[in-house]
Amino acid sequence: MIYFHIPFCKQACHYCDFHFSTSLGQKADILAALHKEVDQRHFYLQDRTVHSIYFGGGTPSILDASDIDRLIDKVASHFDIAADVEITLEANPDDLNKQKVHSLRNTSINRFSIGIQSFYEEDLRWMNRAHNADEAESAIKRVQDAGFENITADLIYGYPLLTDEKWKTNIQKLLDHAIPHISSYAMTVEQKTALAHFIKQGKAKPMDESQSAEQMSMLIDTLVSNGFEHYEISNFAKPGHYAKHNTNYWRGVHYLGIGPSAHSFNGTSRSWNVANNAKYIQHIVSEENNPETEQLSLQDRVNEYVMTALRTMWGIDLQHVEQAFGRDALAHIQDTVRPFISQQEVTHVDHRYLRLTNSGKLLADHIASELFLLEED
Repeated sequence: MIYFHIPFCKQACHYCDFHFSTSLGQKADILAALHKEVDQRHFYLQDRTVHSIYFGGGTPSILDASDIDRLIDKVASHFDIAADVEITLEANPDDLNKQKVHSLRNTSINRFSIGIQSFYEEDLRWMNRAHNADEAESAIKRVQDAGFENITADLIYGYPLLTDEKWKTNIQKLLDHAIPHISSYAMTVEQKTALAHFIKQGKAKPMDESQSAEQMSMLIDTLVSNGFEHYEISNFAKPGHYAKHNTNYWRGVHYLGIGPSAHSFNGTSRSWNVANNAKYIQHIVSEENNPETEQLSLQDRVNEYVMTALRTMWGIDLQHVEQAFGRDALAHIQDTVRPFISQQEVTHVDHRYLRLTNSGKLLADHIASELFLLEED
């Protein structure tokens, strides 16, 4: 898997803590550095066949179609690209005008991730999104009319302006547009964001956990009853429309991250680039790019597997735990999961898999943390 972090946005969403810049002054230099980093770090992945390429950010749809094509060609110069490769572009609705969509049709992009977040004008203004409500709907139609079928759309729930009725309408609009994959996230307040500052200053209301839980339950009930599979805590897909890239990430497949702040994983270590555009460019150009690296202990690897696997509909595979991490790790998980099984928050399937129930999904992070392998274990 290859991930490109495109660190540019037109404006800063109030809730976002990802690395980005609202200035495009360094765009050409960043693109040159992305190409050079692929040259420098392609050896990181032993598997020479790429099954997914993901353009994230930031706002990758800021790039021209030719910029995207050249980056894909650069990957192809070092790797074999699978015939059924999934190539995803995260896009903001305001970027997806007729000319842009037409130009992207001539690239290898075959999947769009459209950041809708809400179809309500006042909500989009509250979030400080760059698009408006009309663009949210027209972007979906325009992409579909151009012949793209593999589309996912994002929605956010659990914030003060979002009544249950508005939430139902947001979900229904995506159903009406026949979107085959939906990602949805609870609004979280990250430190050093504008939203955190507004709440601290009393200019915005804090988030309500009970509202988030109720709206998540509404989302699950609605989408599952409409034929979607809830295959990861925040992701729903019609059969055959799982996101290859994200699914492989949750299953521990190795990946190479290219760009400022991008992370990479090879099974035994994790590395990440500096989250600063100027420093990133300098490191790449000088060929002194030494991403920070963390060697993963057995404890780290067990806990990462527990966190990611438990979030999926496949769950924790106890046979895999024993084979990959040993009998002590298996015994620890079997012992610590018992209370959650008795509380019907986790179910033990076929004497092999541990999977969250619907009530358990509301407590996914808590349950995973309770199953973590501690240093003294």
